[in-house]
Amino acid sequence: EVPLAASGGGSVQAGGSLNLSCVASGYTYSGRGRCMGWFREAPGKEREGVASICDPGTTIYAETVKGRFTISRDNDKNILYLQMNSLNPEDTAMYYCAATLGRVLSDAALRPTIMKYWGKGILVTISS
Repeated sequence: EVPLAASGGGSVQAGGSLNLSCVASGYTYSGRGRCMGWFREAPGKEREGVASICDPGTTIYAETVKGRFTISRDNDKNILYLQMNSLNPEDTAMYYCAATLGRVLSDAALRPTIMKYWGKGILVTISS
């Protein structure tokens, strides 16, 4: 099991920003074609992929967040980030960080079923 510890959630007004972090203890990302990503689950909706980054650095975003969210990773510190700008109420959800076990094609990296390891969700609430 790989512990993934996410932080940075909270409540902001529409138009605001939040930066989520996820510490991946003991997870080797580089050189193995693995992917890490952010997913979210809004009340009454299925979990969906938001953004993923795949070794060595390919990124993929959901259409709904393109141009507003940026995923990045600090390989030295083993931390995954999600910078979220221009937030709107539709972004309100529980956010989860996740990681794959093995090599994954980046095109598939927004599918929740692809991810092996999951952190606990953190709540992001955007008010209008």
